[in-house]
Amino acid sequence: MTAEPNKFYITTPIYYVNDAPHIGHAYTTILADVLSRYSRLLGTPTHFLTGTDEHGQKVFEAARKGGITPQEHADQTVVRFQELWERLGVSHDDFIRTTEERHNVVVQKILQDLHERDEIYEGNYEGWYSVSEERFYTDKDLIDGKSPEGKPVEKVMEKNYFFRMSKYQEWLIDYIEQNPEFIRPKHRRNETLGYLQKPLGDLCISRPKTRMPWGIELPFDSDYVCYVWFDALVNYISAIGYGQNDEQFKKWWPATYHLIGKDILATHTVYWPTMLKAMGVPQPCSVFAHGWWLTSGEKMSKSDGNVINPMDMIDRYGVDALRYYLMAEMTLGQDATFTEKGFIERYNSDLANDLGNMASRALKMLDRHFEGRIPLPGPLTAAEDSLRDDTLRAVKAMEESIPAMRLDQGIGAVIDAVRSANRYFESTAPWTVAKSGDMERLATILYSAAECLRIISGLLYPVIPEKMTELRVMLGIEKDGIEPSLKNLAGWGGLTPQTPLGKAATLFPRVDVKKKSEQPQKPKKDVKKKMEASTDKKVEEKKESAPEDGLLDIKDFFKVQLRVAQILEAEKVPKADKLLQLQIDLGEEKRQLVAGIAEHYEPEALIGKKIVVVANLKPAKIRGVVSNGMLLAARDESGVKILTIDGDALPGSEVS
Repeated sequence: MTAEPNKFYITTPIYYVNDAPHIGHAYTTILADVLSRYSRLLGTPTHFLTGTDEHGQKVFEAARKGGITPQEHADQTVVRFQELWERLGVSHDDFIRTTEERHNVVVQKILQDLHERDEIYEGNYEGWYSVSEERFYTDKDLIDGKSPEGKPVEKVMEKNYFFRMSKYQEWLIDYIEQNPEFIRPKHRRNETLGYLQKPLGDLCISRPKTRMPWGIELPFDSDYVCYVWFDALVNYISAIGYGQNDEQFKKWWPATYHLIGKDILATHTVYWPTMLKAMGVPQPCSVFAHGWWLTSGEKMSKSDGNVINPMDMIDRYGVDALRYYLMAEMTLGQDATFTEKGFIERYNSDLANDLGNMASRALKMLDRHFEGRIPLPGPLTAAEDSLRDDTLRAVKAMEESIPAMRLDQGIGAVIDAVRSANRYFESTAPWTVAKSGDMERLATILYSAAECLRIISGLLYPVIPEKMTELRVMLGIEKDGIEPSLKNLAGWGGLTPQTPLGKAATLFPRVDVKKKSEQPQKPKKDVKKKMEASTDKKVEEKKESAPEDGLLDIKDFFKVQLRVAQILEAEKVPKADKLLQLQIDLGEEKRQLVAGIAEHYEPEALIGKKIVVVANLKPAKIRGVVSNGMLLAARDESGVKILTIDGDALPGSEVS
């Protein structure tokens, strides 16, 4: 990875405080956080700004509906955003509220300056206004009597003040065409250029207090407040000292990225650039518009009742699970569909099965065979060379994905490296090597696996910082080195032999949540009787056609419940050479089994395997350890082989 030489300044939109944050707000802010953390990983001076938009008609109406003042409403609602960002582990450097004095002063200075230079003039406005979007539209903008976003509009006729936006239309077209990175991705750039093919009108930048008094007062006419968008966009420069602290402002401006949703493209790629041009301020480096999160093919909307509350997802699955899914699932610039089923499947596949199992197996073997320390590796073989190359290939892929704004590809490359590590573990079979007593070879295998995990934990730290911090502690990385840097990710061999490891723990417990609608319903009484009658008939037919000696009655066989289970943990039962204690996942519950297979399987070789168990046996104590079930295995002259499942059947599935 190559560090930026100067700085990295990234912003999110500032969010309206008319209601609670939803998954769309969380996504943009997590994306900014992840990019900020990668920038710090590179050693680049970084400034991450987010905040709330607290003026305008939507906030005014929400406050009036609640029977409180707009400021009281803003003070109550902003806490929801601040608390969510804290729970999500968002590492913003500044949080700006547009009701703060530091912002209001700057907005009024800009308004006064533009008015004095005749960039703002008085006029009469007649047109259409969307309250929900807080935007004016002309007749030609409307589609079937609504805004381009499908929102209702109302007719407005009043005296107002206007910014001479139209005079910058040709300049803006030329600027966009000469600076292809200014608007990203490319199809959003083309969308803005298409918008600019129509004559660009001047921008109404005021609201009469008689209609809507909540906003920043115009310094040249106290009967008016500033249009919320003209006010809000200024936050990107007011927060870093524009007009107040020149040194601070020059340090961070221009912004590296303004991250926005595609629904506010015009305000950020037409209004904002022309405002900056009139002010004599350089343009941001890039405005990046990401897609929407959809549910059932539709954009999330409170009015449609399909909004996903990120707090609920955090409560159910944890912060890092949500962060990972949002970053890995969406291709930046395109829409993505959010489903809880898809969320669980990706979490289980990438994190629980692949990364979690790899870490668990490697760390437990290090603890058992090397007294919980990083071993000194011996000579490397082609297998270690391949693992190293696959791991460092992921570093390169992440390096390339960040400036390309393809985090999903970078994350995918890291997970590929995790899978390479699991294949490496299977092919080198360290449990077999341990049995043979070749400790030098075992040290090489386990060191290489741990080194791969060290680099992977650094690459994924910006995405899932909480869990990767836990993993780095388990790997014995000193506190000062917990937050990784470019220097210790760029090469192989960063782990120091004899370093004591931290206590191993399960990083990503497997999740199996079945919706009530997916649960089998109890049959109605008449249906149940028919089923029983049908079964009885089959039993009678079986009795008539089969010999009795030595055969199991089918009624007895039906009593046995066979289920698929996944082995989560495995360890030897103390003072019992033949017994292993297994922790298994049965879908809706976790259980403990005791199995007499210790002579045939090393515990680490079992983790992650899907087996068949008898699920309805009464619990029994074996050598003082409770066993709640029994696994199935086959025995011949070569030894014992457990029965495993072909494919990816979910834990808890019935075997029939």
